[in-house]
Amino acid sequence: MPMEPPAAGAARTAVAVLLTLGALAYSTWALEAFLPTGLSPLSTYVSELAAEDQPYGTFFRALDFAAGVLVCAGAAGALVWLRRWPTAGARALSALGWAGIALFGAATAADSRLPLSCAPTADAACAARERAGLVPTAHAAHTFSSSAAVAGALVGMVLLTVVVRKWWASPAGQAGGVLLGLVGVELVATVWTLAAVAAFGAGHGTWGLGVAQRLQLLAIAVWLVVMAWLVRTRRAAPGG
Repeated sequence: MPMEPPAAGAARTAVAVLLTLGALAYSTWALEAFLPTGLSPLSTYVSELAAEDQPYGTFFRALDFAAGVLVCAGAAGALVWLRRWPTAGARALSALGWAGIALFGAATAADSRLPLSCAPTADAACAARERAGLVPTAHAAHTFSSSAAVAGALVGMVLLTVVVRKWWASPAGQAGGVLLGLVGVELVATVWTLAAVAAFGAGHGTWGLGVAQRLQLLAIAVWLVVMAWLVRTRRAAPGG
């Protein structure tokens, strides 16, 4: 096998580092275990940690912004630098997959600039204002940016996992099994989250909303780390 050009190796390393740092920043909601946030991880949105009226809101918003920028940059780097594939189908799926991850990063960064004004699952008055449409525009827009982030993540995770499993040989194929398992977890957690949101909106409790969403975010972060490892260690990286 011919030796890889130094520039290609540097590009793969840069993409891997950006994705890994982004995943770590995206996981800092776990610090709620050590901070007196006053919000229950069993029933609250992760976004409520970054609400404008929360004591650590600025801290969590800054980390969300950093996570979004880092992941978006990593995905954009993959689209630009890592483009060698043996078939047109692989190239197309890889490009669409990385575009989904880039959308996830951009929407996550936008999320931090469109914070909730208060914590509706923990504050009845906030929930009432939300239902009445009396919350700020940024609060109302947060739902759309969050939905775009999840949609982008799902598209990217599914398509890039298909690419890894179909076009990569072992041991990358073994890691592809891990990616597939994480996609399964993400799909289950997303369905659970949507059901819990609907239940909360209808006044039927939270249905473990906090657990479902945290599982959803954890699956995304771990998937990004595994993908970063594959990009760094394999020459035929997704999109490359």
